[in-house]
Amino acid sequence: MLRLKEIRTERGWSVPALSERSGVSRRTIQDLEARGDGRLSTARKLADTLGVSLDALYPSDQRAEA
Repeated sequence: MLRLKEIRTERGWSVPALSERSGVSRRTIQDLEARGDGRLSTARKLADTLGVSLDALYPSDQRAEA
């Protein structure tokens, strides 16, 4: 599961705010937060918008499994 929601809420951003800043649709962000699966390019765009590395979006236990 991505840490997207955790990082987004730490910054005080709503889904609509992240969507507007990143250009990623609200629905895609909601799906990523709920299911954690999606395109790498989308995750990279969101990480860049949030000012974190792509690795920061993934818990360390998921990185170890890959």
